[in-house]
Amino acid sequence: MFTVTPVPAFSDNYIWLLQQAGRAVAVDPGDAAPVLAYLAAHGLALEAVLVTHHHADHVGGLAELTRHYLHLRIIGPASIAQVNEAVMDGSRFELLSAQFDVLEVPGHTLDHLAYLTDGRLFCGDTLFGAGCGRLFEGSPEQMHASLGRIAALPDSTRLYPAHEYTLSNLRFAAAVEPDNDAIRQRLAEDQATLAAGEPTLPSTLDKERATNPFLRTAVDAVTRRAAQQAGAPLTTPAAVFAVLREWKNSFR
Repeated sequence: MFTVTPVPAFSDNYIWLLQQAGRAVAVDPGDAAPVLAYLAAHGLALEAVLVTHHHADHVGGLAELTRHYLHLRIIGPASIAQVNEAVMDGSRFELLSAQFDVLEVPGHTLDHLAYLTDGRLFCGDTLFGAGCGRLFEGSPEQMHASLGRIAALPDSTRLYPAHEYTLSNLRFAAAVEPDNDAIRQRLAEDQATLAAGEPTLPSTLDKERATNPFLRTAVDAVTRRAAQQAGAPLTTPAAVFAVLREWKNSFR
């Protein structure tokens, strides 16, 4: 089985690098430089790239990487010009002797994909540590449904988001559920983790279910707090999600 390493990029991106016996796969390489440096330092050859969606901080390094690796497999949505192996919901392919399944998870963008393999989900900007992506193209209903697909996976699923947003998301989660002990505990733990120079990711689905308000839209305390924020009753979890997402957009 391959190992997974976060390669930092920009101010808060993680380019996840999958590696096995001198072979490597990069997930969402928005910048080629840190990927190439890591590959050189560890004697790895890049075989493929997985792309979750079309934003520049996820695809910006593709052109440079293809100059170094002429036969690079670039797997992702058909909407991205550099992709040479287009996949969609239900697609399956093999990398590093592992099977990957593709889930369509629109909301952040309409073309957003996630990749599931052996209990690991590379989820781009759909789900973050204690949060979720902004809605640049999709609707609240789409994003809520996409998060529901992820939430239906086993508790032990390890989640690999593309950004280190966990602390700011947990502060928002604490505002939504001030009496949630799991949120308080996770905030303290993740503050210590970052202070030690380590990433807060990957997360696990059971941890997200306990602390991520966007996966807790059916919980009474979350529903009541969202209705208070909206100033009106909210009758569905999707409506709760929409209020939470709008609130998070302006939360400081």
